[in-house]
Amino acid sequence: MEFLWVLIAVAMMGFVLLPVIRRRRGMIEQVPAGHPDAADPADYGFVREEELDVRMPGPDHDLLDVLDLVQRTQDYKAASQLLAGTEAEGELRWQRVQAFAGAASLELKERPGGVGEVPGGQWLRVWRAEQPKDAGGAAVHAEFLVQQAWRTSTPGTDDFRIIMEEARAACGDAALLAPGDPIPYIVELSVARGLGYSESEFDQLWLKILDRAPSHMGAHLAALHYWCEKWHGSREQAYSFAEAAAARAPRGSLLAAMPLFAVFEHLPEVNLVRGFYQSEVVTKAIHGALHAVHSARPDDPMLAHVRHLLVFFLVRAERWGEAMNQLIHIDGHVGALPWTLSADPAAEFAVYRALAVAGYEANGGSPATLPH
Repeated sequence: MEFLWVLIAVAMMGFVLLPVIRRRRGMIEQVPAGHPDAADPADYGFVREEELDVRMPGPDHDLLDVLDLVQRTQDYKAASQLLAGTEAEGELRWQRVQAFAGAASLELKERPGGVGEVPGGQWLRVWRAEQPKDAGGAAVHAEFLVQQAWRTSTPGTDDFRIIMEEARAACGDAALLAPGDPIPYIVELSVARGLGYSESEFDQLWLKILDRAPSHMGAHLAALHYWCEKWHGSREQAYSFAEAAAARAPRGSLLAAMPLFAVFEHLPEVNLVRGFYQSEVVTKAIHGALHAVHSARPDDPMLAHVRHLLVFFLVRAERWGEAMNQLIHIDGHVGALPWTLSADPAAEFAVYRALAVAGYEANGGSPATLPH
């Protein structure tokens, strides 16, 4: 996938300067910056690239307030209280566990600690020491270890395996503290991928999640990685898993968008032409995701994830108006696939946003014609 993004970057170098894209007679052309025909995302009320929030796919003001407080004071108590008040089976708790773990992991990377220096993420260590039976803290610690393994070591190495084994033990501890909570098992899905669980071992783990949260979108996305061709499955197994999830999705569930994520995980590395993105397989997956978005609750925590991926595919398929309709809902936040695979998620998102604006205007669109 990293190679794919290198190719995309090369193919789109001409679009890096956002103000130099214009529309004319259905075509997208480059013009000098400041040209009166230049398409400008700001005309649509979109935020400036440097103001895009790379931490999350969409707004969660309670989480951001608590994260700010925890990192400013290095006191974990607000995080503990927030997780305790968040529904265990829901998507929001999983996202918040990931966010707290990610914050601690990034803090540690920035401040690894040295002689006389307190390492970053110390609040998480204090949390586990002072509240060893806090299920939320245990889940965050397990996810922290998983993120540390992927961030600091290479899969297959001794260092990676040691951290992942520690994460597996932490998942078991967290599960004992909250028997009905699916989160420890969802965290373990990443451990299963990293340590190469057998298919039977993985199936046993997956059944534990289905018993607790059968329609959990975040869990399905984590499981999809295991079945992908680049890990322990194949394109066929990944597609089958995604299509089965979509077929049994209850009304209003975003699981109907799973095939689009499966397509994304198996994008051909050298096929960047429009034809692929307008193929039957991709078109069917896009339509499934669009249907899921239209049917979902407006406050579904996973809705932004699907919208972000739709922007990528709709722009690639040159379905400009539909891409713009997704952008007006998610603009301002870029902490989601596919942007997070880039070294600069905000810049990657901004390129696609500028292309959508230019394509929309090239086909007669304007700020006045875009529904809000």
